[in-house]
Amino acid sequence: MSADATATVVKLGGSCLEDMDDAWWEDLADHARENPLVLVHGWSKPLKRLDARYREPSAVLRDRYGNQSRHTTPEVIADILKVSAALADGVVARLEKNGVTASRLLGSDGLLHAGPGERWYWRDKQLVEIDNLVGPINRVEPAALTGHGKGHCVLVTPLARDAAGRVVNTDADRAAAAVAAAIGAPALTLVTDVPFLLVDGKPVRRIGADAARAFRDKGATGGMRKKLRAAGEALDGGVQRVVLGGARVSDLLAGTTGTAITAT
Repeated sequence: MSADATATVVKLGGSCLEDMDDAWWEDLADHARENPLVLVHGWSKPLKRLDARYREPSAVLRDRYGNQSRHTTPEVIADILKVSAALADGVVARLEKNGVTASRLLGSDGLLHAGPGERWYWRDKQLVEIDNLVGPINRVEPAALTGHGKGHCVLVTPLARDAAGRVVNTDADRAAAAVAAAIGAPALTLVTDVPFLLVDGKPVRRIGADAARAFRDKGATGGMRKKLRAAGEALDGGVQRVVLGGARVSDLLAGTTGTAITAT
């Protein structure tokens, strides 16, 4: 367990995963050689490329609280599995090219468990009930993530199982936060397509959890709102800091770029 106590958890957004250059992957591999690594990936861009319907506004639902999530049916789950398998092959190849072994783990294969999801969503200016296969992570079984040590990366596809045994979609940022808390990671790195958190149009280098929560509820929108929710959940789970930005992982962790979110 001691090796996993210092594990690095990185969430790589689906919107930017394919845009990372060789230098970024070399840096990640250098870090993985010195630290156990868990990499949680998104899939938004490959899914949108697979089928035009995923680019339509109707592909995203907004619940009664204003939160957005992908409208997920069994067919959408199948497409997520399809694109994430190809994506995972590419990630594993990039890591192994740089001397890091890697294995893929589907969250729905016993790692991630989801609670009940929201059922009421806005459609045509009315709240309607929709059986959306989306749910928040309420339990992580970290055994599969432990014991690998330095030089190995576990790549996590953040699907989950609900209480009925169904495979459900879950927010990748919040899944990464749950994983980081479950394995006792000191930091969570959210790699995204923006360099900093912007508050009132200005980049913020460091922000406390209370201020981040207040901005999440009153100023943040879209994907950043979810990232700030994930950051708060990670900190509540014992993670010491969350860093987000679009740079190399070593630079984000060193604090030379990006935004650091801390408990105080």
